[in-house]
Amino acid sequence: MLSLLKLLQLNDIEQLTEILRQFRDERDWAQFHNAKDLALALNIEAGELLEAFLWKTPEQADIDCVKEELADVMTFALLLADKYGLDVKQIVLEKMEKNALKYPVEKSKGSAKKYTEL
Repeated sequence: MLSLLKLLQLNDIEQLTEILRQFRDERDWAQFHNAKDLALALNIEAGELLEAFLWKTPEQADIDCVKEELADVMTFALLLADKYGLDVKQIVLEKMEKNALKYPVEKSKGSAKKYTEL
């Protein structure tokens, strides 16, 4: 896989993305990984994650199935971000800033209401 020196120079998200990219490239799968298909795969895997909870209480879900499907969701999300050259850490932090404005603590604490209903 990747050299240890190279891994030490990357953050965790970059490491995962690089490992996924290498795995994909070794199999010549980049040709199938256009943005549309990555988004579709992400949605399909999210649906498979939901199956782990269907007709069960949250406690009854098979944690091994949850782990597998969540890994698939994360994989396709990282590959989609990589396709567009997006910095995952940056876009998550930017979204959190927006959410902090939409959901101020004093209005949203303990509430499941959408920001338009606060």
